[in-house]
Amino acid sequence: MIAHEKQDKPDNANRLDGMKQGVLGKPVSRLDGLAKVTGTALYAAEYPVQDCAEGVLITATITRGVVNAIDKKAALAMPGVIAVIDDPRLTTRAAQGTADEAPQQNPARVDYWGQPIALVVAETFEQARHAAKHIVVDYGEEINPPLDPETAKTEEQTEETISQGDLDAAMRDAAHSVDVTIRTKGHASAAMEPHAAIASWDGDDLTVHASLQMLNYNITELADALGIREQHIRLIARYVGGGFGSKLGVSEEVVAAAIAAEQIGRPVRVVMTRQQVFETIMRRSESKQRLRLAVDAAGKMTGFGHHALVSNLPGEDFAEPILQSSHFLYAGENRELKLELARVHMMTAGSVRAPGEAVGMPALEVAMDMLAERSGIDPVKLRLMNIPDKDPEKGIPFSSHTLADCLNQGAEAFGWNKTIRTPRHTREGEWWVGTGMASAARVHNVMEAKARVTLKADGTAVVETDMTDIGTGTYTIAAQVVGEMLGLAPDRVLVDLGDSRHPRGPGSGGSWGAPSIGSALYVACKAIREELAERLGVDEPELALRDGKAASGTSLVEVLDGKDIAKIGHYEPGAIAEDFTASGFGAFFAQVRVNHFTGETRVDRMLGAFGFGRVLNDKTARSQCLGGITWSIGTALTEALEFDGRDGHLVNRDLAEYHVPVNRDVPELDVIMVEERDGAASPIQAKGIGELGMCGGAAAIANAIYNASGARVLEFPMTPDRVIAAMPD
Repeated sequence: MIAHEKQDKPDNANRLDGMKQGVLGKPVSRLDGLAKVTGTALYAAEYPVQDCAEGVLITATITRGVVNAIDKKAALAMPGVIAVIDDPRLTTRAAQGTADEAPQQNPARVDYWGQPIALVVAETFEQARHAAKHIVVDYGEEINPPLDPETAKTEEQTEETISQGDLDAAMRDAAHSVDVTIRTKGHASAAMEPHAAIASWDGDDLTVHASLQMLNYNITELADALGIREQHIRLIARYVGGGFGSKLGVSEEVVAAAIAAEQIGRPVRVVMTRQQVFETIMRRSESKQRLRLAVDAAGKMTGFGHHALVSNLPGEDFAEPILQSSHFLYAGENRELKLELARVHMMTAGSVRAPGEAVGMPALEVAMDMLAERSGIDPVKLRLMNIPDKDPEKGIPFSSHTLADCLNQGAEAFGWNKTIRTPRHTREGEWWVGTGMASAARVHNVMEAKARVTLKADGTAVVETDMTDIGTGTYTIAAQVVGEMLGLAPDRVLVDLGDSRHPRGPGSGGSWGAPSIGSALYVACKAIREELAERLGVDEPELALRDGKAASGTSLVEVLDGKDIAKIGHYEPGAIAEDFTASGFGAFFAQVRVNHFTGETRVDRMLGAFGFGRVLNDKTARSQCLGGITWSIGTALTEALEFDGRDGHLVNRDLAEYHVPVNRDVPELDVIMVEERDGAASPIQAKGIGELGMCGGAAAIANAIYNASGARVLEFPMTPDRVIAAMPD
């Protein structure tokens, strides 16, 4: 039986607050944690598949052109080599998130350096890798491909364009204004687990163990790529070692493994090298952003302009949505927002954690800090003064709004009122010390989701959905929601994720996982509760369940009387999405020290305050916030994809040269979670937190660098050379 709920209006009943188990929101440790730390959790490449051959991708060494021929003779003569595959169905890039169709195919057409063009299959990985190095490719190269986004042909993303009032007049008449251009470098997801897949066929049926985030979309993408029906495919991704957007769509190794296994008649495993992950899987686009902000003499914003330039490959629809939260974060009746997409022949741009706000918020918040200084207004106060009471472009209300709470609570906990806003106010030996802050916002997303909940006759429960856990805590949160609704401890709930044979969940991405699958589980459990209530002769809202018993003392085992109750919960967002603007909000505060002689920046401490609806698990939510803040340190100081300007190939394609923050870079971090109930966000009053935690943190560091040293750096990351160049004499 399917229980369906389409949300067309806010659900402010807060039913979960009235449940008696008392487990939801608590800092429950990850139910999958023991399996992971003891090595018993199997990731995609680790499944024991008998007689499995190994595949290694061959990638292009030109930027644009065609593959005229591949000389396979030498490779095929090598020990252990089984096949060299250049099937036209091979994909040349990963699918974008929620694409629901095959990505670009035909590997004979080359659009970027590093594009997969063939696959070598051998008995061992070493044999396949050795043979791949002896493949000779004859190319027909096309010269002078566009590589510089700032000189390439651009396309305006008209759905992002807003022109409201007269921004030019607002800038001209402003008491204070800022007109500044800020650049950000591209980023890599750099997930711990490299992309991997094992494919095996049984007649017409294909089973693939893969590292993917969204099986509900991936199965359609793979079926489309192979030209077969979805019913013949089973995808399994029970454990995923991080994704951060890079595993949203089906990627090249998955399709290659499936084609190779079909052609050689035995299972094939394809694991990307770290270098291949870097150069063939989604990058975050670099950006050039112009901010124009105007205020009157009292500090009220009268003009807001944000113009961004990003890039992607020809044929890709994705454009880094830099303006997402700029549309509503601050007031201002005169508004002009514009996003342009440049077409360049570099690796595919796509979703990387917090697409849009991860780089849009830092640029905006640096400009806001400059505006605060020019206005003579405290940065926190300026932001508080310009929080809109409704969406400034759509004119609709916010579903909830916690920015003021985050700013106030964060400032108090950080000790903001004790800071000095004059640059270069404190020097300790070689080090200038200063503080900075920034606002945060991340649009709220929620997706259609299904999940099966079975209350077993023995008083335990089983959850089944194709939803994945990419390290965010979905296994645990699912058990907590079901446990709260049915009166069970989390260890009495078995959660089975990451199998496409289960009901289709929302997938993991866009921060929509927890509110979406949590809502589907809520709907399923409510239907189970209704059946239990009927048997006990009470109304469902009055049914109190705790530790496997009803309030009357009757156990669930007695009520079930030897029979299971199974319900599929189907949650579907409704018209409510058109009635409210929904977002998570936050505020970052940072203290840094900047070396006077070298320009090195060290972060002393950071604090983030975030409002994102109901907290489903205090421990996993806090972990997401800490991870987001850590990412913001990388965005601010170290992370940058560097491309060769001659041919567009990625220069720093490993973790030795792409510098993510490590333990020594990450200081004392504090997190405040401003709990709220947002009934318009989801039936469980929750929003996502996986991305909000990094949306703006880099600006807090940038503003602290300026406060410490007087260096106003307008390019991220703020490496020592850029800091030194921006320091006052």
